Amino acid sequence: MAAFRYEAVDATGRLTRGLLQADTPRGARDSLRAQGLTPTHVAEARVAVDVLGATRMRPAEVSAFTRQWATLAQSGMPLDQALVAIAEQADGERVAKIATVLRTSIEAGESLPQALSRFPRTFSPLYRGLVAAGTESGALPGVLSRLADYLEARQALRQRVGVALIYPMLVTVVALSVIAALLVYVVPQIVGVYQQSRQTLPLLTRALIGTSAFLRITAWAWIALGAAAVLAFGALYRRERFRGRVHAFVLRMPAVGRLARSLDTARFASTLAILAGSGSPLLRAIDAAADVVRLRPLADAARRAAALVREGVPLARALREQRVFPPVLVHLVANGEATGRLPEMLSRAAGELERDAETRLAWLTGLLQPALIVVMGAIVLVLVLAVMLPIVSMNQLIR
Repeated sequence: MAAFRYEAVDATGRLTRGLLQADTPRGARDSLRAQGLTPTHVAEARVAVDVLGATRMRPAEVSAFTRQWATLAQSGMPLDQALVAIAEQADGERVAKIATVLRTSIEAGESLPQALSRFPRTFSPLYRGLVAAGTESGALPGVLSRLADYLEARQALRQRVGVALIYPMLVTVVALSVIAALLVYVVPQIVGVYQQSRQTLPLLTRALIGTSAFLRITAWAWIALGAAAVLAFGALYRRERFRGRVHAFVLRMPAVGRLARSLDTARFASTLAILAGSGSPLLRAIDAAADVVRLRPLADAARRAAALVREGVPLARALREQRVFPPVLVHLVANGEATGRLPEMLSRAAGELERDAETRLAWLTGLLQPALIVVMGAIVLVLVLAVMLPIVSMNQLIR
């Protein structure tokens, strides 16, 4: 069936407008006449589709959009008016376009989950599923509020991790660039003076000259090789088997593995908490939460736990048998199942795991920063020695 906009007059001559569902325009007119209305204009309602494929909101914009939507819904504002207000208040053009298309789609007769599905790159299956559950249960404002809390917590954690990693990455890039510039451009000009003196140069200086010449000749080859390695890794990473091996290797790393495990388990626990708190069945909630886990071994373990729960095993025991989830999650889930407060305990577990991840990240970056400085300082020291040793040798010969 299609949606049709209509204008019609009733028996008293009053004009009415609206939308209705029908197979054809003639069917729409017949439906209006059956209601005692005389149609004056009937036209198919078309939804703008020019921006559907290209428009995508950033995670921060989705979080702000959801918070505004939750606030307006809790105030009792109708859905279409709320979307109009969001579009008018939006700072970016993408948010305004998506809000406008959602309102137009709903006015054309689509359900809210159907309208959200027009933007799969913006609204994830988890997002659409929660909105659908809230729409069916009549608790959409509360669901939107919990969803906004969840998205804001994810965004805040992502920002903290990014800020913690910026300094080590910046130091590494700058140091490598400086060393490359010294080896390729500066060192050859300085060492060339020593070569003209026809004296025997120290071993370290000769090694530096050879390394510099090798890098100048093969620089473009190394760049091409690096680009090819990145492209090859990206192509292999799309394969599930290779990705699983990479993730398993990351989890086995001494410090990084514990950090990655805490971050991913916190994501799993917080997603499961919001799904369980929104009234979603536990099995469906576990399956949906497993889909947001990024590390393949943890995602597979979550699906195996879901299979055990389907057979009647308690969730805490199912998670414990996988031997990959942190004990804090298992114990809090067991407490939640015993007291009937599973969503609350899952939220608490997610908070504990996030704090543990932040502590480990701070320790790792605190250890990495001085290590990088020491390594780069040692490399610069070798370069300086290679340049200065011939000068020391010349001074000794003069004496």
